[in-house]
Amino acid sequence: MLRLIEILLFLAPFIFFAAWRISATARGPSPRIVAASIVLLGVLLGALLWFQREGALPSGSTYVPATLHGGRVIQGHGAPP
Repeated sequence: MLRLIEILLFLAPFIFFAAWRISATARGPSPRIVAASIVLLGVLLGALLWFQREGALPSGSTYVPATLHGGRVIQGHGAPP
């Protein structure tokens, strides 16, 4: 999901430029397109920040990789130092 957001953030300027070129008249882009692009970029940035914080380990913890114990996979996790 994070990769999708990164790709959308990368493509956003190109998409907005194309939308502007298609819909622009001599007076420039419509206020709707400007407002929609600002809202969309804000939503994408908010989602990117939320996903970054959601997957982060607590401060000072060390990552313990996934292990196999008795035929069961123990998920990777953060452990105190």
